[in-house]
Amino acid sequence: MVRGPLGWVGRVLSWLVILSVVVILVVAVLIPRLGGATPYTILTGSMKPDMPPGTLVVVRPVDEDDVRVGSVITYQRESGKATVVTHRVVAKAFNSVGEIQFQTQGDANDTADEEWVRPVQVKGEKWYSVRYLGYVNNMLNGKERQMAVYAVAAFLLGYAAFMLTGAVRDRRKERAS
Repeated sequence: MVRGPLGWVGRVLSWLVILSVVVILVVAVLIPRLGGATPYTILTGSMKPDMPPGTLVVVRPVDEDDVRVGSVITYQRESGKATVVTHRVVAKAFNSVGEIQFQTQGDANDTADEEWVRPVQVKGEKWYSVRYLGYVNNMLNGKERQMAVYAVAAFLLGYAAFMLTGAVRDRRKERAS
């Protein structure tokens, strides 16, 4: 049993920390995985003010016909290369062979990007974004992210066991009294 105001404050703070960690994991890992989406981090200021550097942007695959002017897409600078860019579509046109292509521009940029984007380069359209969570995403890549999920799960299970043990102990003390 928690005694006094400091014990109550400690319990509230510990629950807030646990809840915050769970929410971060759900937003950055679980929802994208279940939704077939991919999280990326905005690294430059080209999408300010709505998506400043450090913003986690989660993109879902999109059909080329569903990309509209005004959509925010994440695309590869060059097909097959790892580097991606997240910008807004400002124009949609067909090239000389009849393929659809997109012209993009960062919200904070004065001019559109020189290179047009082909559908094969598009990784997806923005589903949602969360400011500053991209920094956490950058710290946890691949195996590190999986280990963090396991560590948090183990911590939460351990905390639940600790709380259950304490409750059982307190109940036994009350019955013995």
